[in-house]
Amino acid sequence: MSSKSTFLLGVTTHKLREGITFHENEHTVKTVVSGHAKPLLLLLPWLGSRPRAHNKYCEIYLRAGFDILVVESKVTEFLWPRWGLEHGAQVLQLLESERFSQRPLLVHAFSIGGYTFAQVLINMSKDAQRYQGLKNRFRGQIYDSLVIGSLERMAVGVSKTLFPRFESLVKRGSLLYFHIFKRQTVDYFNRGIDMFWDTPLTASALFFFCENDALCDPEVMEQMINHWRKRGITVTSRKWKESIHAGHLRAHRQEYLSLLENFLFSLNMVPLKAKM
Repeated sequence: MSSKSTFLLGVTTHKLREGITFHENEHTVKTVVSGHAKPLLLLLPWLGSRPRAHNKYCEIYLRAGFDILVVESKVTEFLWPRWGLEHGAQVLQLLESERFSQRPLLVHAFSIGGYTFAQVLINMSKDAQRYQGLKNRFRGQIYDSLVIGSLERMAVGVSKTLFPRFESLVKRGSLLYFHIFKRQTVDYFNRGIDMFWDTPLTASALFFFCENDALCDPEVMEQMINHWRKRGITVTSRKWKESIHAGHLRAHRQEYLSLLENFLFSLNMVPLKAKM
């Protein structure tokens, strides 16, 4: 069952299940991808993101003619990865459902949303032949402020995002927790990281990151980008010397939108007349 509410004029919002929302765009924009099929954006916001914040990105894509599936992440799914895998399996089931099964796909993941997407990829890898069609429907992938680097950066990500007033205490507690429950946490994290580095997706990618982000190691990010390029994936990236974690749109709006627009045009996912 889904509940409906008004999001923007011409857009209907459906609450599909807890943490998963579908914004249905009533304005049909013809694209050259898959004939006239309307593209679907899989948007994975940062941990603790509020609708008001990630709706700014939704508005950009809705104006370009996308429907949007917003999949939020919970801290419990991060701290106990088996639940994260179950969440990823639910997303995979939705993408294969009749409502979405013929749509060309674009993924835009922020911060720890990349971890959630890795859980989707892990579930896909369990039966690569079955999900070959789904894999081929991904036309592009966008990653903004990925939490990447050491386990300590993951702990910093949890503390800064959810408990900034107790950052140091939460960071130490998280590291202790990861140490005690290594088989249930760290081993799963490593599997997700390996899956992301050697992603089965070959669609073109766009990365946004910066040098002053405590949650993202820019050197590791560049190593991964180079690894993807060596595998034949077309990658566009923008690294700022100073910016804001999951806030590059706010800090560098015109450049961010220009890069995003050019990337989508290169995928033929929006008509040239679309205004973002």
